[in-house]
Amino acid sequence: MPESLGVAVIGAGMAGKAHAAAYRTASTLYNPTLPKIRLVSIGDVNPEFGGLAARRFGYERTDPSWQAIAEADDIDVVSVVIANSLHREVVEGLLSAGKHVLCEKPLSDTIEDARAMAATANGAPTLARVGFTFRRTPGIVYIRDLIRSGVLGDVLHFSGRYWTDYASSPHAPMSWRYKGGLGSGALADVGSHLAYVSEFLCGDITSVSGGRLSTVIQERPLPIGAVLGHDHSAVSNVYEKVENDDYAAFSASFGTGVGGFEVSRVAAGHANSLILEVFCENGAARFNQRRPAEIELFLNEGEGAQNGYRQVILGPAHPYIAGGLAMDAPSVGFGQNDAFGYQARAFLEEVAGIPEEESLPRCATFDEGVHNMELLGAVAESAENGGATVSIASEGERR
Repeated sequence: MPESLGVAVIGAGMAGKAHAAAYRTASTLYNPTLPKIRLVSIGDVNPEFGGLAARRFGYERTDPSWQAIAEADDIDVVSVVIANSLHREVVEGLLSAGKHVLCEKPLSDTIEDARAMAATANGAPTLARVGFTFRRTPGIVYIRDLIRSGVLGDVLHFSGRYWTDYASSPHAPMSWRYKGGLGSGALADVGSHLAYVSEFLCGDITSVSGGRLSTVIQERPLPIGAVLGHDHSAVSNVYEKVENDDYAAFSASFGTGVGGFEVSRVAAGHANSLILEVFCENGAARFNQRRPAEIELFLNEGEGAQNGYRQVILGPAHPYIAGGLAMDAPSVGFGQNDAFGYQARAFLEEVAGIPEEESLPRCATFDEGVHNMELLGAVAESAENGGATVSIASEGERR
């Protein structure tokens, strides 16, 4: 195990700050088995954003480019949290410089670039992983445990939606989020989360159908100055065309069971609503990200007149929370930011060489990131062809 690991984050936006905070807390989550974690740099082309984030989260400095981070001898681990179209150049450059890389989802803006990144990662001597953060959410992991243990049994029907409203105002400024090809909007942004969560619970998707993509706000004003994350800022009277989707929906078939999906970035009143329900052989379970410290559970037992969903408060008896809270007491809550901490901890454990059986579940591979993008591509293909059914390659076929 190395004596220490130097960490950097490229991107000082909304998700970049979540990564920066996660590395700061990763060592405190469980017993002290990690080497010393040095918080070295926040990289951003905007020096004001980079400097503010570095000071806020206790990083030693800010760097103006990814190349500076790649060349730095005091940095070992890098999170890449920037526009999807920039991922390939930055990730491949970091890997060639010998850095361990944790890349935000989706892996890239095109399938071709994602596959090239996976090929590079598979040949690199360092680690390359993709952040599927909701795999770290205790409520979702607990539902998966209930399915796999047989308490709920096989999933018959999955229902999921991820509604956000950051783009619901037609005056929200134009940014990279509104540029790109078919399916690179709401489907790639939040639909990618819903897709991998569904497979985490239900197994691989074998086909999609009924794909629909809609752009309901056709143009947006250019901002005056820089825009951070989803911020609304001063805008000009110059407008540009929105190129991708505000809304997406599709159906899917799993090895056993079926599912329905709906995602939106124009769902006013739903700032961040990931809501899912699994209907299984022996009952059902529901998770709502707006109430992340609980799940609802229904089991087919007792008299029908007295049966129904019950609230299960998450605490030290549930995944990730067990042994990971400073106040390890029943019903102590959990939020989405905590999932980034678990993700950072898992990545650092793997980089440090801690055996898998002594670690949190590993982060997703770039091959899994490619699969996620291929699934979203199939939805876009379905939408382009009037909702036609599109088959998804099995894991064996993908190898």
